[in-house]
Amino acid sequence: MKTYRLEFTQKLPVDLDIAWDFFSSPMNLAEITPQDMTFDVTSPNMVNAKMYPGLIITYEISPLFGIKLNWVTEITHVKDKEYFIDEQRFGPFAFWHHQHHFEKADGGVVMHDTLHYSIGWGPIGAMANALIVNNKINEIFNFRYQKVEELFGKF
Repeated sequence: MKTYRLEFTQKLPVDLDIAWDFFSSPMNLAEITPQDMTFDVTSPNMVNAKMYPGLIITYEISPLFGIKLNWVTEITHVKDKEYFIDEQRFGPFAFWHHQHHFEKADGGVVMHDTLHYSIGWGPIGAMANALIVNNKINEIFNFRYQKVEELFGKF
């Protein structure tokens, strides 16, 4: 099974506490996801939830062509104000492992994401990744970059 790796880095002109508070809330994920994906957190009691190891989060998303899918992730690791990791338990990928790292920097915070994913399906999955999936993931992270700048300002 072919596994792909993507990395994204963004600097935020805010205190680490502010960045951590925002990104460790599952409900804020919808705010930094493109609207055409109709990203909805369907887990109950998530309004004031914060990340912790073992947290299961359910979503309904439309990543392509308006087709609604259920997605279930588990927060597997958390080190307060340093990192958290989410892994897909059910959803559109054969494998999904997403690390979110936060580090104090002069004047703000550096946020670094490392994403490993696999589509499965052998050569068909490789073709889908080359034609659609990799581009879509990059679009999502580019949208997030711009939205985060709108919310917190440029570094």
